[in-house]
Amino acid sequence: MSTTHTLTPVNHDRDSAGMIYVYPVVSRRAGGVSVGINLNPNNACNWACIYCQVPDLTRGTAPPIDLALLESELRSMLTDIVLGDFMQTRVPEGARRLNDIALSGNGEPTSAKEFPLIIDLVGRVMKDFDLVGKIKLVLITNGSLIDRPRVQQGLKKMAASSGEVWFKLDSATATGLRRINQTRTLPEKHFERLKLAASLCPTWIQTCVFALDGAPPDETEQAAYLAMIRRIRQERVPVKGVLLYGLARPSLQPEAPRLSALPAAWMENWAEAIRNAGLPVKLTP
Repeated sequence: MSTTHTLTPVNHDRDSAGMIYVYPVVSRRAGGVSVGINLNPNNACNWACIYCQVPDLTRGTAPPIDLALLESELRSMLTDIVLGDFMQTRVPEGARRLNDIALSGNGEPTSAKEFPLIIDLVGRVMKDFDLVGKIKLVLITNGSLIDRPRVQQGLKKMAASSGEVWFKLDSATATGLRRINQTRTLPEKHFERLKLAASLCPTWIQTCVFALDGAPPDETEQAAYLAMIRRIRQERVPVKGVLLYGLARPSLQPEAPRLSALPAAWMENWAEAIRNAGLPVKLTP
């Protein structure tokens, strides 16, 4: 790899390994080293979340994926981490644990037409490094394409490789989805996609909460979100819980000046409200 600087939770530079698809990060939410796979090196996504840290974000889908190069990069990275001195030279003490391989990156990963093949590829590499059942394979997704057969096929394969879905749900109102994620997805449609994801692979909701123009989510937003949590419980949707997190790194979108982190006490209170509504919460302020 081309650089030797120490990784930190606030440095998610996807060029740090000098690779096209594969990059290492110290993940706040994962609590260790995460090997990221960026299927959107063209910085294209079908959503445009106002807190996104991707530079030059554009609307679109993943480009064709060079599967041979992806596999070569992943094997090289895992060789450095599992068999080499990567942890000692690149990772702060206390975070020297390989936690997961995460399909994430600079856009919506499930927009890659090769998605099921990529899951097969990663599963095969994990098996070769004796990592199946020892680390997770995580899909970080906005959930918008879950109803496509090829994505469902990939989720089924993920479930066989210690897979886990982190399904974005920042708002339970149409207004909130438009304002935060800049999508016209309706809450009911997104809820059905969440149910489908959870039926195919272990699934967590991931929710980013922040102040917009100095104000936290209003009472209408909070009430709708908690009603959705209660509905998950009532309908026995097998969601594992909520990954609740705040702003750690600055947005690179035009709305960035309007965003700010919420106080830790506010985040703690909101996490407790979600727990009281019926789901476990892992909080990363």
